Amino acid sequence: MKFNILLFVLSQILKIASFTNRRFKKFISKAGAKVLIKTADGQYGRMFIFDKGKVSSIPGDQPDFDVALVWKDADTAFSAMTSKDPAASFNAAAEGKLWVEGMGVYAQWFEGAIKLVM
Repeated sequence: MKFNILLFVLSQILKIASFTNRRFKKFISKAGAKVLIKTADGQYGRMFIFDKGKVSSIPGDQPDFDVALVWKDADTAFSAMTSKDPAASFNAAAEGKLWVEGMGVYAQWFEGAIKLVM
């Protein structure tokens, strides 16, 4: 449940930033990407859709994505995503608790977008 709330809050932050954060707005202005963040069991997830400067999101595990960041479980995802340690996600991936499906370049692009907002 905490993980779903975190993903919802992230979607709201990204939507607001697409109007108020000039650097973020410019970064996403030419992008077209569907980024899914979910748990391995598919129980929790949210797709973030970037369409030439517009940001929207759809709750749940969605099949049509460019890249999916798949977490072992919701507790691990919540812990890593809220950690103050910038290497938390990297460490989770190194331990096999986070993996990428689809085009990895979109995962890097999404990380760059998040850094502009947070």
